[in-house]
Amino acid sequence: MHSPQIVEIKKIINETKTVKTFIFDFPPKNVKPGQFMMVWNFEDEKPMSISIIDTIKDEIGISIRKVGPFTEAIHSLQVGDKLGLRGPYGHGFEIKGSKILAVGGGIGMAPLAAFATDARSKGVTVDVISAATTKDELLFMNSLKSTDITAYACTDDGSFGFCGFATEFMEKILQENDYDHVVTCGPEIMMKGVFDIIDKLKIPAQFSFERYMKCGFGLCGQCCVDNVGWRVCVEGPVFSSDDVRLISEFGKYKRDASGIKHKI
Repeated sequence: MHSPQIVEIKKIINETKTVKTFIFDFPPKNVKPGQFMMVWNFEDEKPMSISIIDTIKDEIGISIRKVGPFTEAIHSLQVGDKLGLRGPYGHGFEIKGSKILAVGGGIGMAPLAAFATDARSKGVTVDVISAATTKDELLFMNSLKSTDITAYACTDDGSFGFCGFATEFMEKILQENDYDHVVTCGPEIMMKGVFDIIDKLKIPAQFSFERYMKCGFGLCGQCCVDNVGWRVCVEGPVFSSDDVRLISEFGKYKRDASGIKHKI
């Protein structure tokens, strides 16, 4: 059940200088936006978010940002090379309401792209805030707009779209629009800001967490959040705003592979 399936890279999309999307023939019947795959390069294995779920072509896409030796090795692969995939794992996003705001930062846009595309295909209105440090690192703006999704850009340096943080633009747009629900994924400090805003305005939301994972299916306990003991790989990675209120470490710290706390 938890053995990797060896698959061939069918296509590679160069999203930015640091992000590539790898397309695989992988029947997505049981794949849900917000879930993740464990990606194995025959030496190491890491969890990666699913950014494309194509039920017509029977494909999935996994977007990977180059940040270290493992991801650098993945980025060096070519079409026709092979990887091991196991999953999907985790609790994904749920579509709630008829008008949803998605707030993403950096590679956190990967699961939000899959969610927004799925929700829009089911007749839900979805507006997306995509944030990055600079214009060249913005993700999925064109692909989202091609599916009739309103996508707003935010850049820290003001090189494109709104100059400032995603949360600053979120406050602005919430003054002009009413949303039934908010979904978010990105740096936890950003998501903490999103939580503070939705908590004040009493808007329900879903948050996609990132924690260090080893097994991916709840056996090792590496990704447990401290006070409630929820496993991010099973009970998460997507948690409701009601759940997040109970997670004392949210926005404060996370643990590395050895269990040492690091401030966020």
